[in-house]
Amino acid sequence: MKKIACAIDEIGSLTSGEVKSILDEDKKGEFLLLDVRQSEEYEAGHIPGAILIPLGELEARQGELDRSKKIITYCRSGHRSMAAAIAPVSYT
Repeated sequence: MKKIACAIDEIGSLTSGEVKSILDEDKKGEFLLLDVRQSEEYEAGHIPGAILIPLGELEARQGELDRSKKIITYCRSGHRSMAAAIAPVSYT
């Protein structure tokens, strides 16, 4: 398995309003919304349509992600979602 780091210049920060606008306009299903919080946080409330993969499980579960889509990650404060966005991903 070869690890390739993401291109940091392709990562940006979005406001909640910008995410809502993107998802509202995503008629072709080009975006995937990824919640990287813990399951308890997700159960307490999450954005409809989001896929839950806690940050600590992301490397092992990355095969569940549709790599043909643009991924928007989110968490409570932005630290875990940024870590998820810049984490190396494996392509086989």
